[in-house]
Parts: sequence; C-alpha cells; structure tokens
Amino acid sequence: MTLGLSVVVPMFNEEEVVPLFVQRLRPELDALSHDGVSVTYEVVCVDDGSRDGTAELLFAAREEWPQLRLVRLLRNAGHQAALTAGLDSARAEYAVTIDADLQDPPEAIGQMYSMAVSDGLDVVYGVRSDRSSDTMVKRWTAHSYYRVMRRLSGPQLPDNAGDFRLVSRRVIHALSALPEHGRVYRLVIPWFGFPSGQVTYVRDRRAAGRTKYPLSRMVSLGLDSVTAFSAVPLRFATWAGMLGTGFALFAMGWALWGSFVGGTVPGWTSTVATLGLLAAVQLLCLGLLGEYVARIFVASQGRPTYLVGYDSLHHPHPALRHEVTGSPTYAPRYSGGAGPSRNDRSGSAA
Repeated sequence: MTLGLSVVVPMFNEEEVVPLFVQRLRPELDALSHDGVSVTYEVVCVDDGSRDGTAELLFAAREEWPQLRLVRLLRNAGHQAALTAGLDSARAEYAVTIDADLQDPPEAIGQMYSMAVSDGLDVVYGVRSDRSSDTMVKRWTAHSYYRVMRRLSGPQLPDNAGDFRLVSRRVIHALSALPEHGRVYRLVIPWFGFPSGQVTYVRDRRAAGRTKYPLSRMVSLGLDSVTAFSAVPLRFATWAGMLGTGFALFAMGWALWGSFVGGTVPGWTSTVATLGLLAAVQLLCLGLLGEYVARIFVASQGRPTYLVGYDSLHHPHPALRHEVTGSPTYAPRYSGGAGPSRNDRSGSAA
C-alpha cells in the first residue's frame, strides 16, 4: 500500500516533550483526509543520538501507535543530518518535517497536505506570522539571518520559513541526488525552484524541555548557511584587503605630510593603529578562507552523513535493550549527502 504522508521528526534529548508531542500529533494524523478519503501515513521519529530516555519513550509509544517508526542514529549527527536520515527513510508521496518541541503546530499539517495535493505543489512552507513567543534576541537573530541570506541566495527564500515544510517525492529525489556536503535545507529547497505555497501560523513557546539552539548555535547555523551557499565572503575578503590597503596608504600619506609641516610628535600611535588594522583584516581574510577550506576537507573525507543503528521498520521487536539505545544490530546505512555540520543539536532554529 502506498503511503500518502510521512512526518519526519528529528529529536535530540526530548524526553520531556515526547508524550505531549505524541498526544497532540496523533489525533491530527488519524483525522487527516482529502476529498473524503483518509490519508495513510507514517511518523518517522529520528532519534539523533539522544542520551536521555527519548528512544525508550518513542518505542513505548509505538506499541499503541503502529504508524510511529523509530529510526535511531548511532551518534549525534546534527539537526540537518537527522532531517536527511528521516527524508531518506520516508516512504510516502509527501513528507512533512517538523520539530518535536511543538513550536510549529501539528494542526497545520492537514492544510499543507491539502494545498499540495489540490494545487499540484511540490513544496509548502510553514511561515511564522507571529514570533512574539520568541525572545528578543531570537527574533533579532532570525530577522538578521533571513535578511542576509536573501541578499546572498536570492529572493526565492521565504521569510520566517524554518524547517517546518512539506515536500513531494520529486523534491526528495532531487535532494538525494545532491552531492553537496553540509547542506542547509531552508536554503537548498527554495533554490530548486519547485512550485511552492505557504501556510502561515503563530509560533508557540516550546512545550517542554530546553531549546537546542541557543545564540551560539544560531551563529553557527548562519555561518554554515553562508559558507555552504555563497562565495560572497571570499569576495568580501578581497574587498576588505583592498580597503585595508587603501587606509594604510592614507595613514602613511598623512604621517608624511605631518612630518613635513612639523605638526607631529614622534610616537607609535599611528604605527600601532595602522598595523593593528592590517593585522585584523589579514586575520579576517584567513578566517574566511579557513571556513571554505574546512568544508573542502570535510567533503574530501567522504564520511557518511549519519549511521542508523536501529530502525523499527526492519526490527519491530528488538530482543535486547541495547538495540533501542544505540548499538548497531545490522549494517549501518550510509548516505552520500550532507557531511557533518557544526550544528550538532536537533531543534528549532531561526
């Protein structure tokens, strides 16, 4: 039987929110229908190497909810890698990616699915119309992120659209064919240019637990996004070097003019200022180059994006507890997609 919808949920240390998430998601999916016909579905929960009781709670929930599928990664691979694992495992014609913290409402999934099927869309973005539940810092960083990335990647990037979206099987095939390492889905999927729509919603507060994306993770996500999708920083390094050189020449001319008119006192202020500026520009340029070299290095290693240690689709009744908590019980699955990312926590971002 062909499934209509796969719901992909990356999780990392979410034991506090798992019962609330299951309680809220299941009624929505059980009632999901289109043109009076019930939609068959699966829920692919990707446990991204959690160190708490997330996997056990999911496995217990599966006893009463057969559509729930547990995919357990051997190690924490990061939010985008967990999404890759979930999309690679999804079997339906459409797939929705949503985080478990309930900041993105499961109630919008039905609207996304109906819009995609009725209008023949390949992508439906969940767009946050109200972010008042976020902190001021979170709102400011998110606004800055989307503004900068739209300038770098183009106007096709929807504003305030995170990783809550629906994609068709055609998009999933296109993603799996990408050789790109360190992909950021909120940038790659709009870049494809598939027919798309939007569903707006009000972003809620996290239902339970702690955020996996503090300010430091947000900054890392922004840096990954820029270096993965644009060569503009390399040009910025060139322009910064030219600007620093021009400033240094101006300072030298000013110092020579001052010495000719006798308006200067011998000292090291101008020297230190000029050298400090040049050193800062050089270090900045080296840092930007290093980011790109690091991405080349990761790509050259050819390491898998993720390793699956357990999949309840293939082993519905593990005999031993360690089969649920992470030790491999069969050959791990390799993917040639995104490489390891600095964002090594699953959770809502931007």
